[in-house]
Amino acid sequence: MLSILSIVALALVAWAVHYAVTSALHARRARQWGCRAPPFKGHNWFLGVDNVLAMDKADKACQLPQFLYDEHVEMGCSTFAEGFIGDVFITYEPKNIQAILATQFQDFEIGQRRRGALLPLLGDGIFTTDGQMWEHSRSLLRPQFARDQIADLTLEQRHVEDMFKCFNMVDGWTSLDLAPVFFRFTMDSATEFLFGQSTHTQAAYAASSRGEKNVGEFQWADIGTRFDRGTYAIGVRARMADVYWLYYPKSFREDIREIHRFADACIADGMNRAKTSAPEKTAERYVFLDELLKATNDPVEIRSQLLNILLAGRDTTAGLLGWTFWNLTRHPDVYQKLRTAIVEEFGTYDSSKAITFTQLKACSYLQYVMMETLRLFPSVPANARLATRNTTLPYGGGPDGSSPVYVKKGQEVTYSVYVMHRRREIWGSNADEFVPERWIGRKLGWEYLPFNGGPRVCLGQQFALTEAGYVITKILQRFDKIEKTDPSDVQWHNYNTTSAPKRVLVRMHQAS
Repeated sequence: MLSILSIVALALVAWAVHYAVTSALHARRARQWGCRAPPFKGHNWFLGVDNVLAMDKADKACQLPQFLYDEHVEMGCSTFAEGFIGDVFITYEPKNIQAILATQFQDFEIGQRRRGALLPLLGDGIFTTDGQMWEHSRSLLRPQFARDQIADLTLEQRHVEDMFKCFNMVDGWTSLDLAPVFFRFTMDSATEFLFGQSTHTQAAYAASSRGEKNVGEFQWADIGTRFDRGTYAIGVRARMADVYWLYYPKSFREDIREIHRFADACIADGMNRAKTSAPEKTAERYVFLDELLKATNDPVEIRSQLLNILLAGRDTTAGLLGWTFWNLTRHPDVYQKLRTAIVEEFGTYDSSKAITFTQLKACSYLQYVMMETLRLFPSVPANARLATRNTTLPYGGGPDGSSPVYVKKGQEVTYSVYVMHRRREIWGSNADEFVPERWIGRKLGWEYLPFNGGPRVCLGQQFALTEAGYVITKILQRFDKIEKTDPSDVQWHNYNTTSAPKRVLVRMHQAS
């Protein structure tokens, strides 16, 4: 009988032979396709654990996007390989990102790593699935973002009024941190739009600040906090690559349970409405859930689809609003120019002039401000795909980076729009500066991807821009001056699955 040592030795020999043969086959195919290796950022520890720890350190310091940019500067190129628990490719090249997301869409997928990291909270939806499951989710959700729903701003007005109730005014001034304000606002508006029931986190916060107890209608007021913790947890899991399963704390499981309980209660209410309402009765307002119930009656599927959209609609809009005002506090001239444009177009805060979807789209300087904010602070600073087959990236190989790069099946390619949006070769010497005027007459291409691109482009981008534009408009109508009260200009990123400023400390004066 063979000894254990003999079996191990034979297994190692078999593995070495398999590795050598496979490597030779990959090398031959790479030569046939004209591929050359990109620059390589090595590692000092086993499997690149040092790179993993450096990234984790930057994440804990709220500087992960800047860490990615510093890596780009260090490497001096737009595409390179990095030792990171197995070699991965990192690219900031528009043509490569276009290939990954569009022209070679079938060659790449989300993959099991991301699915496994996000699945406990979100379930099967547009952010966790590939292939037919993803196509099903996409087709189920696409009709719900028709312009009629996007254009209805009645719901937003109510929640903006609740937001202003949380502003403590003293002698015409208010001082506050806008970062949590926007997350409470978007949680309330998103849950009412999606689930038909608002979490009322703003009203609960206002009541709490007055020393009142949160009872009755505020029963779901802690869902926003639980969702924040849940998205932080899946962000950590997503950045742990294949070992995401190691991070599954008790607090995460408890938050999932409560978030699902809220969603399930709303779905049960929706099903009851569908049973009791006459078919010919017109709904008083649009509810995303009610429309999904017309397409499927599977409560688990509906919950998963709604939570995927809640992640996209709530967190990205809150981040956009937060970074917009982070920028405006540091550029008072832009604030005044934007306020002048808004007042000319929509009147003052007490004006009876309606604000419509069409008018928001037509207010050029408002659009420029949001576009420039999304350039500097895209909602998803970095993303990744896994190769579904042996394939290539168009650029990045060889000394001058002009040759294709060979990508093996199962290999990960990470792309960062945060870095791409700040490349001086694309945006000029002032690429890291906030200049809304740069958008005058500029055409959009693959160098600007705040909402992703290709078949998986964000379904709700117009909804997010409309909601954010409306909130910005109402705040600037009401407040004629803004000052930053944070002495630091360091960009602290609250980066879970999306990016938002850690704090936006401001002092604002109410217009007379």
